[in-house]
Amino acid sequence: MASVIASLVAPSKGRIQDLLRLRCSIFGTSYNPTSVRTGAKYLRARLKGPSMLRYYPETLSFKKINAMFPKGDLDLPDYDEWQRLIDVGNRKARGKGAPKKAKTPADSRRLAKKRK
Repeated sequence: MASVIASLVAPSKGRIQDLLRLRCSIFGTSYNPTSVRTGAKYLRARLKGPSMLRYYPETLSFKKINAMFPKGDLDLPDYDEWQRLIDVGNRKARGKGAPKKAKTPADSRRLAKKRK
């Protein structure tokens, strides 16, 4: 009778912790007795980036196509780039273009004084 009662008694908390630690070492999982969030689920998951990159085809542009033929055999005009260059030239003519880059530290100080 005494042996039956001894087998029904719940194991101590320390023995359960030892069992958990042993189980984690056997199966290669992380031992986390305090149940702190570690993000292990997300770190174990496969990365989605490479499969998403394979899903969408590579975009071709006139610049890439012209680069495939370096000798100029197939010189396709890129009308979007051509229009962009015209627009930049028009903005510069009106004084709306990007400011000139300072070549010396003195130039950059002069530009800073003009802005004030």
